[in-house]
Amino acid sequence: MAGRPEHLFPLFGDLTKLPGVGEKTAQNLASMAIEKPRDLLFTLPQSGIDRTPVATIRGQLLPKVLTVEVEVGLHVPPKSRGRPYHVHVHDAETEFRLVFFHARTDYLQKTLPTGQRRVISGKAEMFDHMAQIAHPDHMVPLAKAGEIPSFEPVYPLTHGVTQRVMQKAARGVLELAPDLAEWIDPSQKSQADWPDWKAAVEAAHTPQSMADLSPTSRARERLAYDELFAHQLTLSLARARTRAKPGRQTTGTGALQQKILAALPYAPTGAQTRAIAEIAANMGAATRMNRLLQGDVGAGKTLVAFMALLIAVEAGGQGVLMAPTEILARQHLESLEPLARDAGVRLDILTGRDKAADRAEKLAALKSGDLQVLVGTHAVFQRDVDFHDLRISVIDEQHRFGVNQRMELSGKGQVVDVLVMTATPIPRSLALAQYGDMDVSVLDEKPPGRKPITTAVVPTARLDEVVAKLRGAIAEDRQAYWVCPLVEESEVSDKIAAEERFKALRAALGEGVVGLVHGQMPVADKDAAMAKFVAGETKVLVATTVIEVGVNVPNATIMVIERAETFGMAQLHQLRGRVGRGEAQSTCLMLYQAPLSETARRRLDIMRETEDGFRISEEDLAIRGAGDLIGTAQSGLPRFRIADLERQTALLEIAQTDARKLLSDDPTLEGPRGEAARALLWLMEQDRAIRLISIG
Repeated sequence: MAGRPEHLFPLFGDLTKLPGVGEKTAQNLASMAIEKPRDLLFTLPQSGIDRTPVATIRGQLLPKVLTVEVEVGLHVPPKSRGRPYHVHVHDAETEFRLVFFHARTDYLQKTLPTGQRRVISGKAEMFDHMAQIAHPDHMVPLAKAGEIPSFEPVYPLTHGVTQRVMQKAARGVLELAPDLAEWIDPSQKSQADWPDWKAAVEAAHTPQSMADLSPTSRARERLAYDELFAHQLTLSLARARTRAKPGRQTTGTGALQQKILAALPYAPTGAQTRAIAEIAANMGAATRMNRLLQGDVGAGKTLVAFMALLIAVEAGGQGVLMAPTEILARQHLESLEPLARDAGVRLDILTGRDKAADRAEKLAALKSGDLQVLVGTHAVFQRDVDFHDLRISVIDEQHRFGVNQRMELSGKGQVVDVLVMTATPIPRSLALAQYGDMDVSVLDEKPPGRKPITTAVVPTARLDEVVAKLRGAIAEDRQAYWVCPLVEESEVSDKIAAEERFKALRAALGEGVVGLVHGQMPVADKDAAMAKFVAGETKVLVATTVIEVGVNVPNATIMVIERAETFGMAQLHQLRGRVGRGEAQSTCLMLYQAPLSETARRRLDIMRETEDGFRISEEDLAIRGAGDLIGTAQSGLPRFRIADLERQTALLEIAQTDARKLLSDDPTLEGPRGEAARALLWLMEQDRAIRLISIG
C-alpha cells in the first residue's frame, strides 16, 4: 500500500506550526497524548460556557457566567497592598462591580475608561451583599462584542496550557483538516443523519449549546463511529487474512461423538449443541477456523472442546488442548479421561515435568499418530514435538493471548484450526473490540443437574457463626474453601493473612482438618495440599486466589470469601463457581468489613441477585469502565479518544457488520469507498491494518 495520502500530511506535521503553540506548549501537550495536529483534532471540548448576552444581572441565580453590556463608573484602587482593585459598572437595571487582584492600574484605566460602554463576560457571584465579577474573561468595546462566542467550548487542559491556547490551536487545526471522501456506507449515513467528516469535526469543535457536547449529537456520534469502524476494519482485515490462508477440510464421521452422547447421563444444552455445530461447520470448510468459545463457569465448555477434538480424530487426524498452567492441564486431563474412555480414544499429557523415557515414548506415539489427543502447556510447542497430523489446537483461558500471539499459535507447520476457550464472560462490546477478528460461540445456558448456589452477604462481625456452620458441614463429611483477602499489594502480607486464618481455623476445627495453599509456597507443597483436599483428607482448604481458575472438587459445597468487598466481580464469580459442582446444595458466603462504600454494596448486591456471568460482566463494565475491567496494560483494547465502549455497543456492532461487508465487497480496498477507508486507516493510525493490506 502506498504511503500516507498527501492530503493528510498537514495533520501529521509539527504541532508548533499551529497558532500559539511554541516548543514549551508542545511539550506540555504531549502529556495529554497530543503530539501532532491530528491528536488535537480528536481532542474534543469536554464542556461549554453559555455566554448568551443578558440585559441585566438583576434577578439572575448566582453564581453564574453572565455576558452583559455596562457603562463603566468609578475606579477604586486598593487602599493597601494585597487588597483588590474595584471598578463600579452599571447595566440596564442595576449596579455591580468588577474585581481585580494584583492589577495594573494603567491597563485597567485604558481597558475600562470611566463613562464608556463595554461588554463584560465572566462569572458573577454575590459578595458582601453585592454582585461582582472577579477577573472577567472578556471586556470589549461594543464594536467587538461579536468576538465573544455565545457558547464557548471548554477543552481538557494540562499543566502550562490554558483555555485560550487550546481554543486558538483548535481553530488552527480545523483549517488544516482536508475534505475527505466518504468511507461510511451511504444508507447507514443517511439513516443516522450524520454530517460529512469535515463538517462533523468543525461542529464538534464549535458547539452551539450543551446538547452539541452529548455523545449522541450527530457530529460526535459520527466521529465515534469513524474510530470504531477503523478499529473493526483492522480486525476484519486480520480475520480475512486468516481465512484467506488455505485451511484443511476436516469432516468427522460422527461415530466417536455418538459414543460420547450415548454415554452422557444427560442431553447437552441447546447452546452446547449449537456451538458444536458451528465448530463442525468451520472445521469442514476450506478456510481456517479461528473461533472463540465463550462460556460461563460450569456452562460445559469441556464437552464442546472434546467434541471438536473428536472431529479431528474421526477424520484421521490429531488434536491438542493447551492450558496456561500445569495444574489446569492436569485438570483437563482428569475431566477428559472418562470421555476418552467412552469414545475409545488414546489421550495423554505432555508437560515440562515428564521424565526423559516417558517423554520419548509420548513423542514417538504422537509422531506415529497412535496418540490421538494431547493435553499440555506451552511445552507442546517445543521443537522436538512432531505430530503425525495435527488438525485442531484448542487453547484454554484466552485473555493471556493478544491478536498477534493468536496469529503465531496457528503454527507447528500445519494449517491448524484454532478454538480458543475462555471462562471469563466478556460483555458484548468488549468481545467485539477485543476479539473482532474471531468468530464467537457463546454458551449461555447451564447444563441440567447444576443446582443454583445460595449466596449470602455477611458482616465480618458474624465470623463465629460462619465457623460454626463449617463445623456442621464437616460433621456431614462435606468440604469447604476459605479464600483469604488480597492484602495491599504485597505478597508477604497475603501469606501472613492466609497463615493466620489457617491457624485460627485449625484451632477451631481440629488438627488435620484444614489445609493451606498460597502463592509463596513451593509448587510441590502446593500440589500436595491440593491433592489432599481433592482426595477428601482435608475438609477445609484455606487459600489465596490461586484457586480462582481451576480445581474441581464436587464434594466441596461451601465457599467462604473473606473481605469480599476487596475483590472484583469477575473474581467473585469465578471463585463462587468452584462450588456447586456436585449433587448437594452449595453455599457461597461473602464476608465483608462494615461500613461498605456505595459501589462495594452495589457489587455485592448484584452477586447475591444473579449467577449469570454475562449479566455480572455487563454490570461490572458499567461500574468500572472498560480499561479497568481487563487491566488496560494487557487488555489488547484500543484506546479511543471519542468513542465510548461502555455506552456505544450498538455503534460498535454496526461498525463490525459494515467493516466485514466492505471487505467482502472490496477485499483489496481499491474501489472508491475502499480508497476512502484506506485514508481513514491512515488518519486513525491503524498501522497494523495498513501492513495487512500491503502484504495482502
